[in-house]
Amino acid sequence: MLYGLAVDYRAEPSILGDSIAAQACDRIDYDFTRLRSRLVSPESMSVKVAARARFFDAWTNDFLAEHERATVLHLGAGLDPRVWRIDPGPGVAWYDVDLPGIVDARRELFPDHANYRLIAASVTEPSWLERIPPEPPVLVIAQGLTMYLRPEDGCTLLRRITDRFARGAVILDTYSKLGVRVVNGMLKRQFGSAMLCWAIDDPRELERAVSPLRCTDVVSATSPAVVDGLPAGTAPRGSRLFARIAELVPPLRDLSLHVRYEFGAADRTTTA
Repeated sequence: MLYGLAVDYRAEPSILGDSIAAQACDRIDYDFTRLRSRLVSPESMSVKVAARARFFDAWTNDFLAEHERATVLHLGAGLDPRVWRIDPGPGVAWYDVDLPGIVDARRELFPDHANYRLIAASVTEPSWLERIPPEPPVLVIAQGLTMYLRPEDGCTLLRRITDRFARGAVILDTYSKLGVRVVNGMLKRQFGSAMLCWAIDDPRELERAVSPLRCTDVVSATSPAVVDGLPAGTAPRGSRLFARIAELVPPLRDLSLHVRYEFGAADRTTTA
């Protein structure tokens, strides 16, 4: 993802203009050309990465516009510099959670930010959540995470969060069973093994598995709402036509979804 954001930064026009990502990518001693694929060009990949990040950034900004004081849990943050793109206000406590090696890399690659903390742990471990003050509302960002978890681990994680916080929102993306098969096939050809585990065909499956969750918004990753919102000249050729065709074909439309949930008592005030 970091490479995709860096490629996007150097594109003209750029979708996100994430200079922090580009600077971090330049500091990494790695031959990123190894990521090139016969199936997906770096330019096409960067558009997909930046478009998804832009959409989740917008949801994050919407939440923080309604809640000047809040907690943000960015789960499986990887090397995404989202906190610098969002630049939350002083009333927001932001936590990026990822494995120890990733957290070490973040400390080396990125600058400090006020009210920002790193937690080195697997998101499926129960103990890290105890270090977060249970002060609602909470926004949970799980972009590019659920599909890598086992279903039982993912549901347990969400139950822990909804048990600890009185109210909040969860934003995540999903792959359907067909989507998991397609992506795992590409990963096998590119890297030699499948990586995706959790397929979600219906976002309301999580409502049934984690009862406090209420699904409030579902948007296809190929929706015109996503594609048409990109700056002119950035969307790959034919993507807008494909988005309109996919709307009419549910298996294509639902390959990958962006989903928003809420839980707890509704509260849209802007103060604590």
